[in-house]
Amino acid sequence: MRRPKKGFSTRSVHGGELRDKPFSSVTNPIVQTSTYAFKNTQELIEYTTGKVNREEYGRYGNPTKTVAEHKIAELEGGEDAALFSSGMSAFTSVLLAILSSGSHVIVMDECYRRSAQFCKQTLPRYNINVTFVETGNYNQLESAITDSTRLIVSESPTNPFLNVIDLKKVTDIAARHRVKVLIDGTFATPYNQQPLDFGIDLVLHSATKYLGGHNDLLSGVVVGNASLISAIREFRDITGGIVDPHVAYLLIRGLKTFAIRMEKHNTNALAVARFLAEHPRIRKTYYPGLENHASYKTASSQMSGYGGVVSFEVDGDMETTIRFIDALQIPYIAPSLGGVESLIEQPAIMSYYEMAAADRFQIGIKDELVRFSVGIENVDDLIADLEQALGKI
Repeated sequence: MRRPKKGFSTRSVHGGELRDKPFSSVTNPIVQTSTYAFKNTQELIEYTTGKVNREEYGRYGNPTKTVAEHKIAELEGGEDAALFSSGMSAFTSVLLAILSSGSHVIVMDECYRRSAQFCKQTLPRYNINVTFVETGNYNQLESAITDSTRLIVSESPTNPFLNVIDLKKVTDIAARHRVKVLIDGTFATPYNQQPLDFGIDLVLHSATKYLGGHNDLLSGVVVGNASLISAIREFRDITGGIVDPHVAYLLIRGLKTFAIRMEKHNTNALAVARFLAEHPRIRKTYYPGLENHASYKTASSQMSGYGGVVSFEVDGDMETTIRFIDALQIPYIAPSLGGVESLIEQPAIMSYYEMAAADRFQIGIKDELVRFSVGIENVDDLIADLEQALGKI
């Protein structure tokens, strides 16, 4: 008889872990070693012939890292997971592991600028063809598929406008053409959305963000079926983008409180979004939990919560927006998102500072656009802080 699936918070605390740990420890130990010894040559032979399941060398495996991988796989509903040294290491490794010279990848255009940069500048150097399509334009997506297309890539929700991809539509298109799909679910997290349930092949997260949750580590992870993850892990073990065991331990510790943190991120961000949407000094608010957001219907049908990021446009110009941000007292002016501390940034200055204004405007990054990663502080304090800062412009 199959056991009922345990609740999300229970899986966050106990998932992926052995009940009986070394030294009777409650928490998983940090196995801080670069190499592993064999008792004798026979044990080595049994390992190399696959009769013994154990570790050999730090680049190929670590018990602390394995627990983190198993925990995330369980939370995402996947068979297996592979951890990387950063979210970008995970992203670039997955693409290079799946694609080869002469193959073709389709990328939805509303995405993290470094992901787009890798696809535009690096992949063509390896004779990998890239087509960018309008995010959410499913007719254009299907029309872009060719005989050499191997992968479709999208974020959901997207950065920074928080558009939500219709996962069922994408998987239906991909299935007709026998193409794999990779979804970057960093903004949603497995707490709010589980793309594998919709037939998506691979889900990627910057574990630096909500999974770690405390702005104190760098890591990335990809989740999917065992055979696909095995191939990606083999590529990672060759290229070396592994995570340190101490970072894996911090990730495990962060995941213990993942469910209760996400509840607070979700409720805080929705309240902040509703406040901003009604404020006279805010021109537009982007949050998929708002009824007037373009993706509200899709988000409400496939997400259980809407995440902790709110983007909005201040009614003014570059200087007005700078004055507003500098007047805030709670959020830090910083890149990244997903930690317990609120962070705020003006993308035109922070994330897209290298891009010419005309190029920024073309992809919707206006001078007055703000991205707010809402933390777990008291929401009344966050709203009061926003109100006093808006009152100074």
